[in-house]
Amino acid sequence: MSYDVLLEEFEVLESIYPSELTKISDTIIQLDVEPEDSEDGAEQLRITLEVQYPPEYPDVLPELSLHAIEGEGEMEYSEMNDLLNDLRAVGEENLGIAMTFTLVSHLREQLSVLVKTRSEKRQKEETEKERLAIEAEEARTRGTPVTPESFMAWKIKFDQELAAAKKVREDEKLRGSTPKEREETRRIVGRLSGRQLFEKNKNLEEDTLLEEGTVSVDISQYERTRREEDEEEDEGITFSDSD
Repeated sequence: MSYDVLLEEFEVLESIYPSELTKISDTIIQLDVEPEDSEDGAEQLRITLEVQYPPEYPDVLPELSLHAIEGEGEMEYSEMNDLLNDLRAVGEENLGIAMTFTLVSHLREQLSVLVKTRSEKRQKEETEKERLAIEAEEARTRGTPVTPESFMAWKIKFDQELAAAKKVREDEKLRGSTPKEREETRRIVGRLSGRQLFEKNKNLEEDTLLEEGTVSVDISQYERTRREEDEEEDEGITFSDSD
């Protein structure tokens, strides 16, 4: 490598990047690189490119490395690795000529692409988050569709809760009554209603529904006695000659 050629390249780089270039030694430089297009409100992202020139430069590729600048946005390892591989591919295409300016220009372009990709990714994530939130709200307000199975499950739970609440009320009422009143209440509560008896046995005989001590009545006997009385009255009627 001719040091004159390298010095000439350094002079060109210093004129283009007066504040970004730092000369570490006669064969090592560092350049702070930022995206080519920096829009207002865009993510601030800058990295340092270090170039070490071997004696065979520019016929061989210089040693390249990237370093994140503190406070200028985080870079993931995979992102750094992709950028380096891309730079080395560009360097291979420019062997035999001074390539540092080309490498820096390409790196700035790739940083612009990275910033844009990150921005689009964030927008997609925010859009997806909003979509999920809207769907969750719609599902909450729409409620769960009722099926025969879900209705029966709800009814069983509802009946159980209703029975439990009724028992609590009855227990509270019993606590405030006398022993005799409590006994009477338990007797009444334990007695089956007419509807319950009917549902229990739809073919109940009439005497099942009669309370103890009630006398049954034979309607046919009543009708026969009534006819006999009517006949006796008819026989006792007499008519006068004047009639």
